[in-house]
Amino acid sequence: MSVTVYAPASMGNVGVGFDLLGAALAPVDGSLLGDRVTVAAAPSGLSLTLAGPWANRLPEAQADNIVYQCAQFFLEAQGQPDSGLSLVLEKNLPVGSGLGSSASSVVAVLYALNEYFGRPYDPQGLLALMGEFEGRISGAVHYDNVAPCFLGGMQLMLDLPGRICETIPCFDNWYWVVAYPGISLSTARMRALMPDVYDRKVCIDFGRHLSAFVHACYRQDETLALAVLKDVLAEPYRASAIPGYLKARDGLATLGMLTTGISGSGPTLFSVAADLETAERAKTWLEQHYLLEPGGFVHVCRLDSLGTRVVE
Repeated sequence: MSVTVYAPASMGNVGVGFDLLGAALAPVDGSLLGDRVTVAAAPSGLSLTLAGPWANRLPEAQADNIVYQCAQFFLEAQGQPDSGLSLVLEKNLPVGSGLGSSASSVVAVLYALNEYFGRPYDPQGLLALMGEFEGRISGAVHYDNVAPCFLGGMQLMLDLPGRICETIPCFDNWYWVVAYPGISLSTARMRALMPDVYDRKVCIDFGRHLSAFVHACYRQDETLALAVLKDVLAEPYRASAIPGYLKARDGLATLGMLTTGISGSGPTLFSVAADLETAERAKTWLEQHYLLEPGGFVHVCRLDSLGTRVVE
């Protein structure tokens, strides 16, 4: 028996919702932007094989890989630490990209193991486990990548007992253009750029913008949603640390994009268009002006409503 699982890329924060909002991404060309993990029976022990275009960015020792560590923890929790399992991680997301790379790996392997062992965890229990492991990487538990990666769509974090998050509606006509320039930025480093204490007005603006955005999503008030889709907590401190971001934001506005922000902690940016033609123009512009290193890419996306799933 074997199980192969795909876990999509995700945008943490979605600009307006620092640590509280996240969305899963699906390229409109039908390609899968996310990691895959295959779990299969093996004669004895636990082994991990790496594949995919970004495998060379991962630790060489399998014991240092978060996928291997997730599997160890899962097997111990199931009382089967000596189970023979073969894991294959197809690493399709760059590390330190702002696209939920570590979350994609964590979600994929835990989902696959849960399927392989007959679903011992319900969705909320499995999500809590995913958040715990993602927290080992970032230094604290944040669900804004793992939740949308797992469940799909746009997720608002509640962090209540038995209700970690809730799906909120978005705008079906929006195209999300995401551009990864080819460089990596440490999440820890980007968090360190932010102040420990914020002015009261900034805190009020954050709450006002996020609550108004959620309200606008439910009312399907696109004008209101765009007016408040602003990042007052992180972007003012991170923007200058992302090469080319400020220039790109201005250039995309000139092209007619509705709003632009930082995906997660960067360097990937997202930009919203109301039609495919404008989104494709933005894609071409970003390919010419934002990509810095080999491996950089731009995708025109919708939100991925399916989340993590078993694939062939």
